[in-house]
This record gives sequence, C-alpha cells and structure tokens, in this order.
Amino acid sequence: MKILNCFLNISDNNMNLDKYNDDDLIDLYPKLLDQLKTRGIIRTRNIIGELGEYIAKREYKNNPKLPELQLNLSSTKNIDATSIKGERYAIKSTSTKITGVFPSIPTEDDGVVYFEYLILVIFKKDYSLSEIYELTWKEFLRFRKMKPPENKFNLPVTNELKQTARKII
Repeated sequence: MKILNCFLNISDNNMNLDKYNDDDLIDLYPKLLDQLKTRGIIRTRNIIGELGEYIAKREYKNNPKLPELQLNLSSTKNIDATSIKGERYAIKSTSTKITGVFPSIPTEDDGVVYFEYLILVIFKKDYSLSEIYELTWKEFLRFRKMKPPENKFNLPVTNELKQTARKII
C-alpha cells in the first residue's frame, strides 16, 4: 500500500521504485489498471491497444489540422473511432515491427472498404510513445501481409510504410 500512496502523491516525474518490495510493486498493477479505467483511458484488458486509442484520440483532438475522433464501442468490428465527418478509423498499436492481426478483415478481397484510415501508434520498447502514422485504406491494402497460422492480415512496420504514410507525430 505504501507504493500506491507514494504514486498518488507524486509531484514530479521522478519515481524511484527500487526501494519497494516485490509485493508492493505487484499490488500497484491492479490499482493502476483500475485508475486508468476510472479515468476512461482504457476500457478493456488490451493495455497497449487501449493506450494507443487514447493517445490517437488525444493527439487528433489537440491538432487543429486533424479531425476530432470519437472512440467507438470496443465491440465494433473493424473500426475503433469515427471522425466528426463520419470517416471510419482503425487504430493499431505496437511496440514491435509488426501489428497484431486484423481479425474481421476477410482474407479474400471482397471490394469492401472496411475503414477510410488506419492510425498506427508505435511505442518504444519501454511503452513510451515513439510515432504515430496515418494510412489510407489503399495504403493498408498495399502493405498488409498474411500472418500464418492465423491466416489473418497484419501490418509490418517498414521504412517504406513510414515513408508512404502520413506522419502525425
């Protein structure tokens, strides 16, 4: 409990966790998750995905050149947010060189546009924000790859993709 009190009363960004025992650190994690949920930063247990959605929404809202986004229900297929103009956005987050799969995008090309834009939120290995990119549906189709054994598409984060996509941050 002492680590939680220290965490909640912190006045600067320097927090030394070395002096706390293992049990205190373990006890902090569920309390931190609960606080993130209470504040509406995360909605599910997919921490990286939820943080990516929250950060994307925040960055789009804070940039007057970008549309404001409203997050959809977490159960909405294929799209995570909608702009005030009605444009559909998928949001993927990663801390590696590849995204997770797009489970609802069919493997056969059916000619359907499932979202207008994909926001790619890239975290560093320590989960701090690195970059954000925006791709169009056509750019997504160009760079997507099939991931075995799931036989679902994912998106490798390559230099070519970064050069093609619109860099937000």
